[in-house]
Amino acid sequence: MRGRAKPPAAPLPPRDGVDPVRVRLPADPAGAWPTVGDHLRARFAGAVGAGQVDAMLAGGRFVGADGSAVGGDEPYAVGRYLWFHREVVPEEPVPFPVGVVHRDEHLVVADKPHFLATTPRGRHITETLVARLRREPGLELLQPAHRLDRLTAGLVLCVVRPEDRGAYQTLFRDRLVRKEYEAVAPYDPGVALPRTVRSRIVKERGVIAAREEPGEANSESRIELLEYRGGLGRYRLLPATGRTHQLRVHMNALGLPLAGDPVYPVVEPEPRREDYSRPLQLVARVLEFTDPVTGGPRRFESGRRLTAWPDGREDR
Repeated sequence: MRGRAKPPAAPLPPRDGVDPVRVRLPADPAGAWPTVGDHLRARFAGAVGAGQVDAMLAGGRFVGADGSAVGGDEPYAVGRYLWFHREVVPEEPVPFPVGVVHRDEHLVVADKPHFLATTPRGRHITETLVARLRREPGLELLQPAHRLDRLTAGLVLCVVRPEDRGAYQTLFRDRLVRKEYEAVAPYDPGVALPRTVRSRIVKERGVIAAREEPGEANSESRIELLEYRGGLGRYRLLPATGRTHQLRVHMNALGLPLAGDPVYPVVEPEPRREDYSRPLQLVARVLEFTDPVTGGPRRFESGRRLTAWPDGREDR
């Protein structure tokens, strides 16, 4: 069976570092949408209201693959692609700069601060790593080759040219990137380290916390104690797989939940405003791989520091 054809390139450029939204018109077996406008009003009425959809159509803000405005009275066509720029509500700025540890014609290796999402999603759109970097000249088409949790700081490898993205994404898919994290968590002399933890992790859509359950392992992490002082330890974490919240889940399962973690072991109520003084004490410290474009070895290291460690400095 043939797969769905690759969508055409977006006819609209990014705006304020954010890509346009792509919409594919689905099958309509009941014939509920005689026109494009009928479908768009039904699809987005709950999000922005039918009146706002009509205003967007009247303003030519929905476009087709050729970049021309789409009218609401045009006949509905299954499989047609449309694009538009969403209205972005003001977001609270994340008060930390994005560091850049390397930039060349192929790559930007960013040193992401805590609290900054990697890509636009949900309520985080303009205050994201990708949107910020795309505002720099020459980086308008930048894309991440992988993702880092919003609460985790550290290295994110981004690709400058779209034609190179597949090669770097394949590195992460095939586990050809050595990733090293650093964390601060309680110290327990009764937990024998180093050790390799393997378990089955399940993350359900709409549920904040992932969980471990019986069954074949789908996650693996190497956990090493680097040093300890009083009741705190500094740990090196080496994930062999990339399940959502994997390192946080494995450390919590050992009775060593990461300092500043609002999810493990207990999901805290979402605050009305972000508490930037309590970052999750986890940083993606090292990325190491053989470059698929140049063929040379690559090693990058984050300069971020974990403030909970006794001799840590304020992260900048």
